[in-house]
Amino acid sequence: MSANFWYELAIALCLVFVLEGIIPFLHPGRWRRMVEQLATIDDRMLRIIGLLSMLAGVSGLYLIH
Repeated sequence: MSANFWYELAIALCLVFVLEGIIPFLHPGRWRRMVEQLATIDDRMLRIIGLLSMLAGVSGLYLIH
């Protein structure tokens, strides 16, 4: 794989960290309650939510590109 691939992957991962940090930074109490609620959801439902999230991301990338 080319160096450009690893560079773009590193940028994407850094953007994920930035986006994931916005809610706990702005609303830590709300984020904590959300995490507590997620801990009560069964594994099957979390997998479905994860799949839908991945499909939405891939769809968005497809539309943008």
